[in-house]
Amino acid sequence: MTVKKITKEAHAKINLGLDVLRKREDGYHEVKMIMQTIGLCDTLTFEMTEENDIVIESDSGKLPLDEHNLIYKAARVFFEETGQAFGIKIFLNKRIPIAAGMAGGSTDAAVTFLALNEISGQPLSMEKLLEISVKVGADVPYCIMGGTALSEGIGEILTKLPAVLPAHVLIAKPNLDVSTAFVYKNLKVSKLEFHPDIDGMRQAIENHELKGVTDRMGNVLETVTIPAYPIIGDMKKTCMENGAVNALMSGSGPTVFAIFDDLKQAELAADVIREKYQIEEVYVTGFWG
Repeated sequence: MTVKKITKEAHAKINLGLDVLRKREDGYHEVKMIMQTIGLCDTLTFEMTEENDIVIESDSGKLPLDEHNLIYKAARVFFEETGQAFGIKIFLNKRIPIAAGMAGGSTDAAVTFLALNEISGQPLSMEKLLEISVKVGADVPYCIMGGTALSEGIGEILTKLPAVLPAHVLIAKPNLDVSTAFVYKNLKVSKLEFHPDIDGMRQAIENHELKGVTDRMGNVLETVTIPAYPIIGDMKKTCMENGAVNALMSGSGPTVFAIFDDLKQAELAADVIREKYQIEEVYVTGFWG
């Protein structure tokens, strides 16, 4: 067997706007979100092997490397769908914070679908990949698409949007993990007093108005996560006090991101955040895709 080796980047996402419309009868929540990929990424290397199994290795000691990993689940779904049968060794260089509300696991799974499809000679269309990838997670189809998108349904109904104007993005994850299940379980959709203007944000994106986007940033999941973990609200405030145009929690948290006009201001704010909260996972990046 000819050994094929592919290396791909898996980019993190932030939610510029996240609204929850209702809880469905099947237990899932219906959402309306503006998703955006950023420069911060994991790197995955895929290598075909003679052994007919899926092997995952990583430089991170914090992740399962067996069937509980979304990379493994994506590979299994791909093989089941295509009938392909070959061994694959996957090495994950982890940079996206874990359990951070940035789709780190989902984007790794998305790249797994794309890489295996490439290695196999593209047996599946992009439409088919998007269709089957939701079996692994609601964010995976979006992570396959990347860039700027409106996400509806449980996250699987995607509308590609024009790229947002360039900006500098500070990413900061406090030293805690947040359970997405905990956040959604405790979200009181019927009692929400604020819903972000997702339609207005979409219009601002289509009009290439960055201020129209940042003015409308909002995330209803903050109503659960910030009371449970007040440091998140405090970090947002610190970002604003240090020159951010706006700051928000990404996904179900706990990561905070802040938008800056000026790169130097963003880097200075990152230094303040590192020092004040004694955290290492602080990055300055930009929109990607």
